[in-house]
Amino acid sequence: MTATHHQEAPALPSPRGAAVARGIGIGLMNGLWRPRVLGAWRIPAQGPVILAGNHAHNIDGPMLIGTSPRPLHFLVKKEAFVGPLDPFLRAIGQIEVDRKSADRTAVVHALGVLENGGVLGIFPEGTRGGTEFAELRAGLAYFAVRSGAPIVPVAVLGSAAKGRLVSALPPLRSRIDVVYGEPFTAGDGSGRRTRSALDAATVRIQDRLTAHMAEARRATGR
Repeated sequence: MTATHHQEAPALPSPRGAAVARGIGIGLMNGLWRPRVLGAWRIPAQGPVILAGNHAHNIDGPMLIGTSPRPLHFLVKKEAFVGPLDPFLRAIGQIEVDRKSADRTAVVHALGVLENGGVLGIFPEGTRGGTEFAELRAGLAYFAVRSGAPIVPVAVLGSAAKGRLVSALPPLRSRIDVVYGEPFTAGDGSGRRTRSALDAATVRIQDRLTAHMAEARRATGR
């Protein structure tokens, strides 16, 4: 156990790396598209926060990194950590997660970000429309209840539109709306992490994220 902790400690996601990622994200996202950001002021200016977003396209993560007022540490599927992307994603403070198993290292790193007062990003839908939805929602509930960090729901709308120049990406210079919602606490305030408490938190999260998506669509007309 001790040896494992010694190995993991230096690998905690780098806040400086996440700040670099934010700078890259701002440049890329504003250079390629026209993000319209609504409600960014709702993200608490300091202290631990969890951003929970929908996942319609692969650019959603970079779009949130480039539009969030604070640096973000995202839980990223381990399949993305290949070739030169592997050291790059680690250097910019992102967290590798194996969605097919109980990834203890990812849990340690995610909780470490929150304990250090950072911002953790998670797509509770897993892959776009994937089957890991329930497990990742439960993971989100665990992080929220365990850390006490508020969850800020966020909707990215317009990223799924296909462009003609690069068919895999939204049309260049098209508008993409990023709508941040009101922060909320997933737990019941007792700090309990029993199965029933986590199940209740998961339902609460589901209701709030669904309501926020509907509100974001109304606000943007999408």
